[in-house]
Amino acid sequence: MSKNTENIIQLDFSEEMRNSYRDYAMSVIIARALPDVRDGLKPVQRRILYAMSELGLDPKKPHRKSARIVGDTMGKYHPHGDSSIYEALVRMTEDYSLSIPLVDGHGNFGSIDGDGAAAMRYTEARLSLGAMTMLDHLEKGLVEFIPNFDDSEKEPTVLPAMIPNLLINGTTGIAVGMATNIPPHNPGEVIDGAIAYLDNPDISIEKLMKYIPAPDFPTGGSIINQSDIRQIYESGEGKIRIRSKIEIENGENGRKNIVITEIPYTIAGNKTKLVESLVSMMKDKVFDEIFDVRDESSKEGIRIVVEVKKDRDIDNLLNGLYKKTPMEDTYGVNLLAVKEQQPIVFNLKSILEEFIRFQEELYTKEFRHLLEKAENRLEIVDGLIRATDVIDLIIEILRGSSSIKQAKACLTNGDITDIKFKTKQSEKEASTLNFTDRQADAILAMPLSKLIGLEILKLHEENDSLLSSIAEYKMILGDVNELNKVIKNRLKEYKKTFNIPRRTQLDNVDVSTGYVEEIKIEDIYVLIDRFGYTKSVDTSSFSRASEENLKEFAHIILMKNNDKLCLFTAEGNMYQVKAGAIPKCKIKDKGVLIQTLCKVDKENILMYTSFEQLFESQLVFSTKSGYIKQVSGVEFETNRSVIAATKLDDGDQIVNVIKLSAGEILSGDRKVILLTEKGLSLGYSLDEVTEMKKTGRGVKSIDLEKNDTVAFTAVVKPTDETFVFNGKELSVKKVRNRKRGQKGQKAQL
Repeated sequence: MSKNTENIIQLDFSEEMRNSYRDYAMSVIIARALPDVRDGLKPVQRRILYAMSELGLDPKKPHRKSARIVGDTMGKYHPHGDSSIYEALVRMTEDYSLSIPLVDGHGNFGSIDGDGAAAMRYTEARLSLGAMTMLDHLEKGLVEFIPNFDDSEKEPTVLPAMIPNLLINGTTGIAVGMATNIPPHNPGEVIDGAIAYLDNPDISIEKLMKYIPAPDFPTGGSIINQSDIRQIYESGEGKIRIRSKIEIENGENGRKNIVITEIPYTIAGNKTKLVESLVSMMKDKVFDEIFDVRDESSKEGIRIVVEVKKDRDIDNLLNGLYKKTPMEDTYGVNLLAVKEQQPIVFNLKSILEEFIRFQEELYTKEFRHLLEKAENRLEIVDGLIRATDVIDLIIEILRGSSSIKQAKACLTNGDITDIKFKTKQSEKEASTLNFTDRQADAILAMPLSKLIGLEILKLHEENDSLLSSIAEYKMILGDVNELNKVIKNRLKEYKKTFNIPRRTQLDNVDVSTGYVEEIKIEDIYVLIDRFGYTKSVDTSSFSRASEENLKEFAHIILMKNNDKLCLFTAEGNMYQVKAGAIPKCKIKDKGVLIQTLCKVDKENILMYTSFEQLFESQLVFSTKSGYIKQVSGVEFETNRSVIAATKLDDGDQIVNVIKLSAGEILSGDRKVILLTEKGLSLGYSLDEVTEMKKTGRGVKSIDLEKNDTVAFTAVVKPTDETFVFNGKELSVKKVRNRKRGQKGQKAQL
């Protein structure tokens, strides 16, 4: 028992959960979901590209089975599901998702329509030219390598990306508590922006936008809120509205055709969604103007044809399609990336700043590597040239030595021990030799063909070339301006390789003047149950419903489908919900909570009515504190979704809101009945209740005793014998008539 006790570790459960979840969250953020700001790659993408480079799959080599690539990536570097690795591989092949695809796929890798890729055993892949800009310099030691998950391999922490991949290809990812959504840009524009930053590190975002005016989506389309782009680039967050690009053509029988040639980037890889949406709108007669919808897309490009009936308003139809279909969509920008193991929201300039800083680091390491390599080679070439001048002596040393070690010792240290020379002069000259180890190894490995005069001339030329290169490398490493010139020249070369015309047009469109929908005015029933679940049904569905089914609903309101549902609450507010916002359902469907249709939250709803009925009615407001008033329904005409329906003192609430039609008021006298919490009652003529504006507090309805409040108010007709309170029928006659504002009498109910 004591041994078991010794092995028990006491932990605070909440602290352990907090620490574990934090560790998990950081793992998802850093190691899976977010890209590195330097190379623009997530870990899985980086590992796939590195595994492919290890397999030698450069653009000039044959394609290799995707299953082999996925297997190597998973087994060596990324110990997660093979399907997620393959999905990442597939995405890197998609020219409709990336401005510069990083993988060259062979086989069925899916389509822009939404077709999925074939299984990894059927497809093949290799690196693209774009990927080589990120891998070409790995052998130069430009980036740090760390052990993989089981310490059996080494992998790079970042790839030596020579182009601004994060901006060019963009990315998307969902982490824990954060997400990234960086749109793709035009390669030539981004490179021009990077060069502009090199020329002037103090450049403003406004001036950078002369080079990078906006994202450039591979699917084309149009950005219709160009004026918002600057704010997005400055803050790193915002929304871009993208529209399909369309053409108007003449169709058959006098009809016009709307031809969609480019689609929003948000449905890239799911074009079928757009076609299905258009067909659904036609079948459901949401747009009566549509005659037919056809998808005539091919390898030449996208072509979705919407045939419009003769003599219809095409501009109005287009606005409706933009509003109700994916022909127009919103792309939420969030420039979130990882820098030094921390997720940070960048702006346009800071992303370029991090890229240029990374380039300076890479190019410095590259030229140090080249300098070291050139100096090592110069050492060898210098040794070979010196060796050709004393080649006869070297041959004599080799012939007189009994081992390579003995010969090398003579070449490096002048050690002539046990070496047989033909003459004392040769022995004396050999004792003065002082070649370096590298030079000695190169001399011992030198073939006799190097003694040809032309080969000796080549050695001298190589020596001169190396001296020139070393001087150049030292100049570049010693002057940051020279280093920046090299970076700029290299970027210009990449621009020649990857530059493409801008595909996404830029515009500013006022979306407020949009589609004018012709609504067929008809009656509907709004049904609300005791829990607040709300729905609307047409009159035919309502008429078929049984009485048993209708008993479930606490409120049934007949209204027009272009009217508004009005709600009055005890807290003194009136809320409005457009009839079109109330979901159309079957009688047996649940509907939605009224709180989701308006911001009524936890307020106590006293009355529901349509605005049409409200406008022609008179309302009686009665409060707990004993105030009462009449208000014309005209007072509540407003376009606002919520207004104050009456004035209330602090702590006061409305007890009842009573709606009286104009016909009811004109048909005869009405009696107001009040009941209090302490069981007092008072009745008097409605004529004694003053009509006021909705901003008025009202007049005193009853003289209340201390700590007493009004519990109920009713307005009854002269012919009424009973009224209902708390589900019970009570006698009108037992409420004695007195003047308004007097004390109540003990209710004889």
